[in-house]
Amino acid sequence: MAQAHRQEWALVLAATVRVTRDIDVAEECVQDAYVSALAAWTRTGVPDNPAAWLTTTARRKALDALRRDKTLRSKLPLLIEPGFDPEPPSTGADVFPDDRLRLVFTCCHPALSREAQVALSLRLICGLTTAEIAAAFLVPESTMAARVTRAKKKITAARIAYRVPAERDLPERLDGVLTVIHLLFTTGHTAPAGERLVKAELVERAIELARMVSSLMPDEREVRGLLALMILTDARRATRTDEQGRILLLSEQDRSRWDHAAIVEGAQLSADAMRGAIRGRFAIQASIAAVHAQALTYEQTDWRLLVARYDDLLRAWPSPVVELNRAVAVAMVDGPAAGLAEIERLEASGKLSGYRYLPAAKADLLRQAGRAAEAAASYRAALELTQNEAERVFLAQRLAEVGSQAVVAASEAQAEQ
Repeated sequence: MAQAHRQEWALVLAATVRVTRDIDVAEECVQDAYVSALAAWTRTGVPDNPAAWLTTTARRKALDALRRDKTLRSKLPLLIEPGFDPEPPSTGADVFPDDRLRLVFTCCHPALSREAQVALSLRLICGLTTAEIAAAFLVPESTMAARVTRAKKKITAARIAYRVPAERDLPERLDGVLTVIHLLFTTGHTAPAGERLVKAELVERAIELARMVSSLMPDEREVRGLLALMILTDARRATRTDEQGRILLLSEQDRSRWDHAAIVEGAQLSADAMRGAIRGRFAIQASIAAVHAQALTYEQTDWRLLVARYDDLLRAWPSPVVELNRAVAVAMVDGPAAGLAEIERLEASGKLSGYRYLPAAKADLLRQAGRAAEAAASYRAALELTQNEAERVFLAQRLAEVGSQAVVAASEAQAEQ
């Protein structure tokens, strides 16, 4: 059942929303369908096509709810707001080959704020929990819960219909859609919590959605950029952990095991996305991923080019996370002290307060600089912010290493006195 929820939730919900055109009603019907499945499958076993079973059940429940609502409206015409039509629309089925993608574009309606668009899409189309979305946004879970609730209410109040947007309306919704897909990918690439480092089903769903958008809008370079970024990043999935599940850094990974066919595809998409005078944030990020993917060894990575790419990215998309990544690249070019100076300026600004990778990156540069006691403090700070078990194991190992180094350094200093 857990696997069916992870893999089929988005498909079942999107198909049900197409019937109800009411998000809350659709969610209730899908949840009821999963409850029914739990009872039925315990007796008869999981069907060959769980998605079809769940979708059929949810849509039946939705149609029953619509019939009850229609009956109520016919009997109480003065008490029910006019203008509701329970019959689902049929337009646009040939434009969007997948109901999930239709739902993403619906959630990215311009009437909603960008934060609401992304949060609601992640909740509905991706099936992420409120906690997972909050971690992706770097906000408290309560804040994200309120944001999702407000977005749903806005859809109802603004009478935002569940339908395919006209072709002229697609570009204005594109950035929100790409942001949704990218956050889905990053949440799957490194899960914010739990035992697994990677949630492969989310990664694959994100790439699948990006391919759909690319086929729908083949002339949009930013779509190709996002697709390239995800393909190039995912190409090294098999080498990100060892057999025991321990995280392996880029410098430790066996590059012969990377998916080289994916790297070729991603590099070509990246080159296409970078053509032209105006380059979007996803195109530039893809070019950064291509530099890493095409380096034959870690030592051959062109870090100076990466610093320049991060400069380009900051101009196209000012972001403290980009500043942090640039600081790491600067450290590779000019030494850990230079990178630490950048990180400490970022730390003082408070822009990434609560972001687990800030103290983790600082700790690593402090370790490289031989400042073991300070590195230990930063590793402890990173551990307090980290809920993914694979990352916690990695940080704990590094903390133990620098802790031992700090003890040795203290003993040597005492002996010299």
